[in-house]
Amino acid sequence: MAKKSSIEKNNRRQKMTKNAAAKRARLKAIISDKKKPMEERFAATIKLAEMPRNSSATRVHNRCEISGRPHAVYRKTKMSRIAIRDFGSRGLIPGLVKSSW
Repeated sequence: MAKKSSIEKNNRRQKMTKNAAAKRARLKAIISDKKKPMEERFAATIKLAEMPRNSSATRVHNRCEISGRPHAVYRKTKMSRIAIRDFGSRGLIPGLVKSSW
């Protein structure tokens, strides 16, 4: 089980990313528009840099929904390989059969 603080920190990042997504997209559109004046694009760059770092989508880490494990997480199920193996052995994941020989 991962530390509770790490899980909560990642949850805060997800919320911040969701709340700031529209504003970040507007600023990035202004920055990438070559028809806008240089001063306006520079001002948008400064505003984007002043936003919290954790509001960026790249700061969010994929974590297992069950254990909070940060590595070996499958995007489709949002579970780590260990949790998938455990749930698959118990027959709790439809369509998954754990092989044994």
